[in-house]
Amino acid sequence: MNGILLALQFFTVLPIRKELPLGRREVTAMYIALPFVGATIGLSMYGISELLLSGFSTGTFFAAVSIVLTGILLTGGLHLDGWTDTADAFFSYQDQGKRLEIMEDPRIGAFGTMALVFLILIKIASFHELLERDVAHFILFAAIPFLARVGMNIYLSMTSSAKSSGLAYFFREKIHTRIVVVVSLLSGLTILIGVWLLVESVIIPILLFVLLAMGILFFRHWSLKHFGGVTGDLSGAFIEGMEVILWFAVLLFI
Repeated sequence: MNGILLALQFFTVLPIRKELPLGRREVTAMYIALPFVGATIGLSMYGISELLLSGFSTGTFFAAVSIVLTGILLTGGLHLDGWTDTADAFFSYQDQGKRLEIMEDPRIGAFGTMALVFLILIKIASFHELLERDVAHFILFAAIPFLARVGMNIYLSMTSSAKSSGLAYFFREKIHTRIVVVVSLLSGLTILIGVWLLVESVIIPILLFVLLAMGILFFRHWSLKHFGGVTGDLSGAFIEGMEVILWFAVLLFI
């Protein structure tokens, strides 16, 4: 139970006003629970779209904007912050040490702003297209945030820390990496089977699996090359980027 509460406390805006232990067992449970928190956020986004389209008969564009805003509000923009900081750091074309310093700067730069606008526009356009085609299945709204966080768990567990401070370093040192990887893989495969059964297409879950695996390997290599390892911002950037890639794949092949 503490793992679920920690996941809600650290990765959502829900007011969990309780001091929770941060031992190895609790932090490991937090990361195991994280994909399920992501699925809950995704289902909340789906609920908003259904409420607006069926309950209030709004247009699909307004519903698409509302879906994106719901995800941002529920996470407090946490992963978006990682996305913008990563863009600012990478496009500075500085050495690894300087890039890590730029990540820690609370101010957003020009490249971070452009990356943020680009990401939000792509998300709105993708959801708008899915709603227009009437293929926005509830299982996809649960599965894609779930799988993105499964991928992040594996990426975090497989990648050394870029620095010896910060929350990512603290959590990376605490988790049982083997347990997190195994449970994440099993839960990810389970939800892919659910996608297969409910969407009635084996192509979609296979495509999602392949893209997720490739994304983990590529992003791990890219992180080590340009940043020297994993950070909290890079983890957030992975989630944001992976969700967009998976949604775009669904859009092309469903």
